[in-house]
Amino acid sequence: MKINEETQNTPVDVDHELPQGDASGDSVSTQPTELDKLKSENALYLDRLARLQAEFENFRKRNQREQTEFREYALTDTLKQLLPILDSLDRAAKVEDVSTEDLRSGVELIDRQFHDVLTRLGVEPIGATGQPFDPSLHQAIQMVETAEVPDSHVIDELQRGYRLRDRVLRAAMVRVAQNSSK
Repeated sequence: MKINEETQNTPVDVDHELPQGDASGDSVSTQPTELDKLKSENALYLDRLARLQAEFENFRKRNQREQTEFREYALTDTLKQLLPILDSLDRAAKVEDVSTEDLRSGVELIDRQFHDVLTRLGVEPIGATGQPFDPSLHQAIQMVETAEVPDSHVIDELQRGYRLRDRVLRAAMVRVAQNSSK
């Protein structure tokens, strides 16, 4: 074999030379292990993600089920407190030959029972008669010309209003004074 004299005398460019291959192949074997490690780490994260998604979905379904159950049975305690009033009404309806006075006292007793239950539940009547008209508490049904009551004050209550703690359940239906002499 004849070697070219030019190639023999050319200096070797070390900066651009490719590294010599190692006989043991270490550089080749480390790359696949890093790749394998990254693949297994990726699979681990995907598995964790899938489990977290499943847990979240189970939580969401359980929470929705609990809310539905709460809505269905939220009135249980309230209804238990109202049942004695219903029993009193049933007993009153069965009584025969009762005087008007006895009937009246029985209805008053049932009315007192009912108001006691409402008070225990946090329901209170809204005061209206003689109070200044407040549209957040009162619903004006009629304006009445009068000089006997101050302007924009409630003359009388046609239907009682109620509030539960700080929220109006039903506004009181009222008649309001209007003084045109102002």
